[in-house]
Amino acid sequence: MQEYVDAMHPGWNLGNSLDAMPGETSWGNPPVTRKLIRQIAAEGFRSIRIPVTWTHHTGAAPGYTVDPAWMARVQQIVDWSLEAGLYVMINVHHDSRNWTNTMPANRTAVLARYRALWTQIAARFRDRSERLTFESINEPAFDGVDEATQLALLDELNVLFVHLVRGSGGANATRPLVLTTLKAGGDQPYLDSLNATFARLADPNLIATIHYYGYWPFSVNVAGTTTFDAKAIADLTTHVDAACAAFVARGIPVIIGEYGLLCFDKDDTGSAVERGEMLKFFELYTHYAREKKFAHMWWDNGQHFDRATCRWRDPELFGVVKQSLTGRTSTAATDLIFLPRGVAASDVTLDLNLNGNTFVALDDGATPLVAGTDYTLDGSQLTIKAGALSRHARGAYGEKTVLTARFSAGSPWKIRVRHVAPPELRSAKLSRGGALKIPVAFNGDLLATIEAVYTTGGNAGPNDFTPFKEYGAAFTCDYAKGTVAITKKFFDATTAGKAIDFTFHFRSGRTVKYQFSGSRAAVVGDAAK
Repeated sequence: MQEYVDAMHPGWNLGNSLDAMPGETSWGNPPVTRKLIRQIAAEGFRSIRIPVTWTHHTGAAPGYTVDPAWMARVQQIVDWSLEAGLYVMINVHHDSRNWTNTMPANRTAVLARYRALWTQIAARFRDRSERLTFESINEPAFDGVDEATQLALLDELNVLFVHLVRGSGGANATRPLVLTTLKAGGDQPYLDSLNATFARLADPNLIATIHYYGYWPFSVNVAGTTTFDAKAIADLTTHVDAACAAFVARGIPVIIGEYGLLCFDKDDTGSAVERGEMLKFFELYTHYAREKKFAHMWWDNGQHFDRATCRWRDPELFGVVKQSLTGRTSTAATDLIFLPRGVAASDVTLDLNLNGNTFVALDDGATPLVAGTDYTLDGSQLTIKAGALSRHARGAYGEKTVLTARFSAGSPWKIRVRHVAPPELRSAKLSRGGALKIPVAFNGDLLATIEAVYTTGGNAGPNDFTPFKEYGAAFTCDYAKGTVAITKKFFDATTAGKAIDFTFHFRSGRTVKYQFSGSRAAVVGDAAK
């Protein structure tokens, strides 16, 4: 099975298509085409995970018959994938939150439906190549019961799944099958419970799967974690090491069925997970997971590979992921240099993470810079000289140039040089919709996070364990329109009438104070002096 999983690496998820509800195009992706599948294979992927939600395509009890047209569509995409030379994984996906989650209160009905569904899937695909594998269920959890009960219920589903498929005959008698942990999580009790399931089944053709979306505060930009810092790195390595000890060390291979970040910046705006920090996460994770013999399957709901054009939206990110197959990509402590208005440029030193490569050259746009004059290298420290930067410390604010550090292997590391002045926030009123849209002159700077506390003390807004708010849930940023919006969700989680002090933290290191006061009916926020 380890050889089988090795052959599956790397993998890609056809997310938000057959798992979309109620139908294939409901979540914004175009219909899947044979061209798309062939192109994924041509990009170097060796396996494809096809998440399938069956909820809206099955009939009533007691038969729970799958709509023949839906089953035929699933089969068509599976067959296209096998024809393209890919290993294929299909599953029961969002059904885990639509009906299997009610198993504590509806055990008999859930088991009957689950049994009927997998009986039909197994029969339909029983004679397909063993390059097709089945995954029991996606990210299972169960309502209204404690963790120990949830683990017992998942064990019951996983065991039922294996017995159903094995009893269906044909290639299913030995087909590799994938079993998940509770919530597809990597917590030690989840790993131990699945290990016990494997031991009881004693089936040599089983594979474990978990998912990973990074250290949560980093992955969603909350609690002040705006960089891929030591805590985020430790979370990553601990997650991989624990699954390796639980499974791989015992002869059970592991597939990371999904990985990515929950919120990252695709547009170089620096408002969610900053671009360079995002690239460092993907670089380390894809390398480290593979070092431990995991196969990983990149979650893509359409944000990475454009399914209309069959092109990568972010070729640089794809280059980092692809490089992990044969080596590593070099990175640096940051991909941002800020040059403040009215301040003479000075030398800037960046620590390079060479990751086994060697530094080759530094370019300013299309112009090669001169070693010793424009920059120096001392071990892994790259110093960019003031003379090479000073020409960019004038004129309009914003990104002035991109410096490109090139290495002996992997993608170059791009360093964005920005001319900035102190950001300026202006007064704003709470809208009728309940949000506060604040006009901001960013003056070339980028927002990192926002801190919110009541003037009388205590953290304000959702996730009140921290004063630092979550991007998207509590605030959003629009550089093109020059606004920051404090969301209705934020104010819904505050005490009406209490004044709130905001601190806007920018990536240059500047902070700006801002106060929200008065009644929620007509509130004005003013930048603190």
